[in-house]
Amino acid sequence: MLRAELLHLFRRRRIHALLGVLAALPVVIVFVLKFAGGPGNGEGPTFLNQVTNNGVFAALAALTITLPVFLPLAVSIVAGDAIAGEATQGTLRYLLARPTGRTRLLVAKAVAVVVFCFVATLAVAVAGLVVGSILFPVGRVVTLSGDTLSLWSGILRIVGAAGVVSLSLLGLAAIGLFASTLTDVAIGAMAGTLGVLILSGVLDAIPQLSAIHPWMFTHGWLSFGDLLRTHVTWTAIGKNLALQAGYVLVFATAAWARFTTKDVLA
Repeated sequence: MLRAELLHLFRRRRIHALLGVLAALPVVIVFVLKFAGGPGNGEGPTFLNQVTNNGVFAALAALTITLPVFLPLAVSIVAGDAIAGEATQGTLRYLLARPTGRTRLLVAKAVAVVVFCFVATLAVAVAGLVVGSILFPVGRVVTLSGDTLSLWSGILRIVGAAGVVSLSLLGLAAIGLFASTLTDVAIGAMAGTLGVLILSGVLDAIPQLSAIHPWMFTHGWLSFGDLLRTHVTWTAIGKNLALQAGYVLVFATAAWARFTTKDVLA
């Protein structure tokens, strides 16, 4: 069943379009930097002003720019569509008519969403790395601490950063999967997931609410930058991943409880 779900997901034109757009964003960013001469006075997101000196930073710049909006948007669409999309198309009853069980179907859907999180993040990072390496010089990587790493060590850090970004999206994916079990209208589940994403971002940006900031699932999304220090500091990354694990536990359990007891009419 898992193999069938993965094939079904990644054969869909919607998924091809999402991955194509995500991969195109780093290309656009790097071309703009190439012809604009780079950001002035060190302005722009983290790593952006270093791209013109070393093309490998294009991957990190792409992750930094796409993480607040574009990657979460893609994850919200896929997660919100996981169960509700089948109900919208009228295929959910037929899937459950097979001797598979609701829990097994939900697990297969959840794993497919998790795989999409990693594939989407990898598409952004690889596209940025490839186009950055083509258009800009490539060499030793200067860390945020001011020291230098070998090229391959720097690329390994970038791969690790992409992995942290992928894991950071799992809390949102769990929320989307839960929303998908609440309705038979896929667009409603997607909109609900995006609404929660926007709410978390807004609350996290209000200084007066600093007491709840550590509990917002978006709060530690940019912690992957700590991997680009000479000596990696794991505190922020660990807190972020622990928080995502908490969200996954709560909302995956809620999705299971809802899906295994709901009346499936579509």
